[in-house]
Amino acid sequence: MRASPKRLPALLLGTALVATLLGVGTFASASDPAADTPPPAAAHAGHLMAASLQASGDDPDGDGYIPAVPQVTGVTPSTATPAPRYFHEFQANCGVTHTAPDDPIVYPGQPGRSHDHTFMGNRSTNANSVTGTLYGGATACKAPADASAYWMPTLFDGDRKILPVGPQVIYYKTGVTDYTSVRPFPKGLRFVVGNPMQTAQQFREHKGFVEGWECGDSFFNVDFPASCPNRPDVQLNLRMQAPSCWNGLYLDTPDHQSHMAYPVVKPGTNDNMCPASHPVALPMIEFKMAFPVNGDMSQVRLASGRGYSFHYDFFNAWEERTLKAMVDHCIVGGLQCDARGYDQTHPERGAALNAEYRLP
Repeated sequence: MRASPKRLPALLLGTALVATLLGVGTFASASDPAADTPPPAAAHAGHLMAASLQASGDDPDGDGYIPAVPQVTGVTPSTATPAPRYFHEFQANCGVTHTAPDDPIVYPGQPGRSHDHTFMGNRSTNANSVTGTLYGGATACKAPADASAYWMPTLFDGDRKILPVGPQVIYYKTGVTDYTSVRPFPKGLRFVVGNPMQTAQQFREHKGFVEGWECGDSFFNVDFPASCPNRPDVQLNLRMQAPSCWNGLYLDTPDHQSHMAYPVVKPGTNDNMCPASHPVALPMIEFKMAFPVNGDMSQVRLASGRGYSFHYDFFNAWEERTLKAMVDHCIVGGLQCDARGYDQTHPERGAALNAEYRLP
């Protein structure tokens, strides 16, 4: 029997969570008017990222805490520095499956309450999705064992939905210097990266920010560029990284973020390690999305608002043996792998999966 975390009054809990997610202590620059102007309230109706304390199949008591079984305790963040490897990653190439105003993490069991999302990977994801409905399900990822759900706010050009075409690149990589300490995600882990209510400066300063919005020769944009070269080879791109250190205790928490943390710098070095509060090193997910839109970008928006409201969700439903094989071969093994777990620069190392992207 687990000890239930101390509950705060609902108003206090909601205020604390919003303050945490908005990054209290980080303020928009006065020189950037757009940074001080939040997206229209209507854009966020139904997705404020506050606690959604409602019972679901994975959270029967509806307190927002989903304990890991078993919980991982007694772990100390690794401070080791293994032999350097330039790469330690693999790709999960997953296509778009559908769009819907659902969010099974933020609003479980509440269809239509969220802003519109674009879903990738698992074909069945909806507001009622839980670990049991996702696990083993049909998927648009190249590896059939990856039934995970990945989603993000839908991109619009005016009233037209702009959906990524073909398999999108979702990296699984190390976020810590000791790549040999990375272990697979626990079944059912879920989290949200970023916040639809963040300001432009908060998006720019987010620990997962990589290069912002880019197209053609325009890079590091916090909001959408005013225009992009109108050429067939030009798309709107974005990269954003997720936290990769886990507290080992919960598969989800009421704010959908506090059970995860980004690596920190080891004092006196340039090495990255997990903080003591979140000592378990997991793969760092990086979304690398490409949207087929260019030319005049004045009508481009997200379902959640301006470009800096971008965020995304991950719900792990990998078949455990396959995920472990990919993590061990590619991340722990120091390789740059494709979705088969094959590094073309090291053919002698072989692949983790066969030609059908399955365990041999």
